[in-house]
Amino acid sequence: MKSALRRTLTAAALAAIPALALTTPASAATSINFDCQANAPIVGPQKANFAQDATVTAPATVAPGANLDIVIDPAPNTLPTTVAGYKLKEVKTFAFKFPIPANSTFVKATLSGGSGLGSTPPTIAVSGGVATLSFPGPIKGGAAFELPTVTATLKAGASGTIQTKIAGTSYTDPGLTFTAVVSSFIDVSAPTACFPNPSPVFTTTTIG
Repeated sequence: MKSALRRTLTAAALAAIPALALTTPASAATSINFDCQANAPIVGPQKANFAQDATVTAPATVAPGANLDIVIDPAPNTLPTTVAGYKLKEVKTFAFKFPIPANSTFVKATLSGGSGLGSTPPTIAVSGGVATLSFPGPIKGGAAFELPTVTATLKAGASGTIQTKIAGTSYTDPGLTFTAVVSSFIDVSAPTACFPNPSPVFTTTTIG
């Protein structure tokens, strides 16, 4: 009797494994390297890098036409004190862009947490198939900050995959923009455009 019961429980456990595999969230902790160019007056374009870690979570699978949540949780970060040999006074007018993935439609997005971003809370808006997280700042050079966690609700299409990425392919097609204020003899404001290089796929959700 005990042997039969043990075989029955074992069979039930093995049968449950595929179901568990289908519901296990897909997640990725990734360091994103942004290739940036600051268009500084007088001295001309200046190159720099900006790195941001983030953990992105999404379901491994979703039913056709069903909603799914993608959670983007940026890690705490710190601005440098100098950029291209110049003292970084502050950074302001941030805008991060996230394309709405293929095979999905946008439903809503919420923001939570975040710190050290200035007195005006960040907002997120969607236009032309791109979600933009923005805030005016400023963040002082050398200061610690943390971007808010973004929870985006999408509606799955009929088939295919839904992949999470950051927008941007070049300085003229940036995924991150901001204005850096640097000090030399005078304060200089340098509009800066960045794109992820390389551009990772954070998560992949299969529809079906």
